[in-house]
Amino acid sequence: MGAHAGAFGTVAVAGTLEPYLGPLTGFAVDAAIFLVIVVAAYLLHKTVIAPLMGRLFDRQGLDEHARQPLQKIVAFLVLFAGVTVAFGAAGYQGFLRSLATIAAAATLAIGFALQDVIKNFVAGVFIYTDKPFRIGDWIEWQGNSGVVEEISLRVTRVRTFDNELLTVPNHVLTSDVVKNPVAKGTLRLKFVFGIDYEDDVEKASEIIVEEAEKSDAILDDPAPSVRLTELADSYVGLQSRIWIDDPSRADFVKARADYVKAVKARFDEEGISIPFPQRTVSGRNEWTDPSSFGGEP
Repeated sequence: MGAHAGAFGTVAVAGTLEPYLGPLTGFAVDAAIFLVIVVAAYLLHKTVIAPLMGRLFDRQGLDEHARQPLQKIVAFLVLFAGVTVAFGAAGYQGFLRSLATIAAAATLAIGFALQDVIKNFVAGVFIYTDKPFRIGDWIEWQGNSGVVEEISLRVTRVRTFDNELLTVPNHVLTSDVVKNPVAKGTLRLKFVFGIDYEDDVEKASEIIVEEAEKSDAILDDPAPSVRLTELADSYVGLQSRIWIDDPSRADFVKARADYVKAVKARFDEEGISIPFPQRTVSGRNEWTDPSSFGGEP
């Protein structure tokens, strides 16, 4: 009944437009039907399906890392379904069959031409499932670093700490080492303080630990520690190991800077020096006046 009514309505519209459009009437009606159905599918997604999916994601507790690719997949499926229905309703079945034949013949060529796209798509799926990093994480790779702003099925966009936007192909982030300093709840920081060979190592170690214990940004558990790690040309290296909680890059930089400044101030108060690089020049033979090397004095 509904199909007959729809067909009757289409014929009625065509009859109304025929005096104005003549032989183009059929084409115009089919195009209008196609356009109306595609627009209806778009509006259905925006007003019904997208809000419904949002509520479902909230109920499942999905974060932004998982939401973005799922939202894009749903939008694509709805649009694809709308276009397919629109082709059928507009009477373009013959066109669909021709399109399927052409698509089958071109699949091999497209596969070769889109190798990089497919590779990035597969890498994007791995990033989504393995979750080596999430939106908002600070990551480092191949000498670059920044905060992840968007993860799509082809590229990942990272905002550097100089406010530059990097668009990184996904396969780059799955085929190489990516460091995610904020993946866990805590982060250990290390810093080497160089003191003079004549200074008291035990006293300097105590100061380093005491200043760490005074800082609100540094955790008491795990406790701060110090290890003698270097006997360099001009200094003794004491490596401080401290932990901070729930780190971001801003927290990491500020906590380390404040801590190092506090230790430097205590070293100055206690008379512990941080030496400049030094070199000692010695010779095997007795010193000879340069004037004796030759020539007139």
